Amino acid sequence: MYYFVYMLTNKNNTVLYTGVTNNLKRRLYEHQHNLIDGFTKKYNVHKLVYFDYTSDVNSAIAREKQIKGWSRAKKNALINEFNPEWKDLTESIMN
Repeated sequence: MYYFVYMLTNKNNTVLYTGVTNNLKRRLYEHQHNLIDGFTKKYNVHKLVYFDYTSDVNSAIAREKQIKGWSRAKKNALINEFNPEWKDLTESIMN
């Protein structure tokens, strides 16, 4: 089993959300169809711009907490390294 750390943004790339899940396809579907009340629903945060995975749940949770503690500039740098054009990576996950 894999555990994913992921980052979502809105269409203008002005808001960032960091999460962790064991099923990225399902979780993206939930976010993008506003099935769960909260931050991503309130701010229309549906665009996947970063993800990473590990087989160790504790490592995934630690990484999520680490990223959440970073400055916006450091989060932007991580996304820029992984996905320089900030393209929506959802399609690559859903297929």
